[in-house]
Amino acid sequence: MHDRFKRRTARPGPATHYVQRVSQLRIATFNLLHGQPLGPDGDPIPTPATADPAAPLAEAIAALDADVLALQEVDRYQHRSGLVDQAAVAAKAMAATDWRFAAALHGRPAPVAGWIPDPGGHGMRVYGPDETGSCTDLPAYGTALITRLPVRQWRARRFPPAPFGLPLRVAGRRGLTPVPDEPRAAVAAVLEGPNGQFTVVAAHLSFVPGWNMGQLAGIRRWIADLPAPYLLLGDFNLVGAVPRTVLGGAAVVDGLGRRRAYPGPPVSPGTAGRR
Repeated sequence: MHDRFKRRTARPGPATHYVQRVSQLRIATFNLLHGQPLGPDGDPIPTPATADPAAPLAEAIAALDADVLALQEVDRYQHRSGLVDQAAVAAKAMAATDWRFAAALHGRPAPVAGWIPDPGGHGMRVYGPDETGSCTDLPAYGTALITRLPVRQWRARRFPPAPFGLPLRVAGRRGLTPVPDEPRAAVAAVLEGPNGQFTVVAAHLSFVPGWNMGQLAGIRRWIADLPAPYLLLGDFNLVGAVPRTVLGGAAVVDGLGRRRAYPGPPVSPGTAGRR
C-alpha cells in the first residue's frame, strides 16, 4: 500500500491554517514492503533473475513526483531485495536534494518471522548521500525521509521493540504466524518551504496496540522544540481517531486520502494500516 498526499486545499477552521502553509507541496508516504514483487493474489513472488531489482522501485517513486517522501520498510543491501540501497534509489528517482535513511536494525530476515541481527551492527545508524555505497556488507532495514526542499536540520531516533509480538497474517503463509515486534525508526527534518520552515517526520510504528501509541506520543515530545507546523507521515498501525487522540488534536489525512481538521496543536499525521 502506498498513500499519496497530493495537493489539497484546507477548509477554513481553527487548525487548518497550518495545513495551508504546506498545501502547495506534493507530499507522499509509501510503505515499500521492501519492494518485494507481489503476484495477482497478493502473495510475494521471487524477483525475476534477469530483472533489475531497482527498476520497479525507481519507476514507482518517479510516478509519485513528490517534493517530500516518507518511506517505511526500506531495505539497504538485503539479498531479498537484490542488494539495493532502496533509499538512494528513491532519492535519485525523484531528483531529491537530500535524504536520510535511519536503520532500525542491521541484520537479515529470519526464515519465518523476525530478524537475525548482524554482529557488526549495534543500535541505530543514519545514512545519507555521503554514505551511498558504504557498509555494503552490513544489511539494514528501516525508515527513510527524502526531500527536494532545502534541509535546515536532520534528526533521527530509534524505538525499541515491544517485549512481545502478536499472531498475524503473513503474506504467503496460511493462518496466523507468531511475529515478534521489531525496532522502529523515525526521521525528522526541518525543511525550508515556500512560506517558511516546517518540520516533517517519517515514522513506522509498532503493530502492538498501546506500544505504538506510546511511540507516537514520544514523537510528539521529540519534535516539540522544532519549528511548526508539523507534518507526520508514515505507517502508524493505528486506525480511526486514535492518532489525533494521542496527539491531542490534528488535521488528519488518512490512507484513503480523506482529510479533516480538528482543534488542537498544529500536527498533521499521515496514517496507514500495515505492519
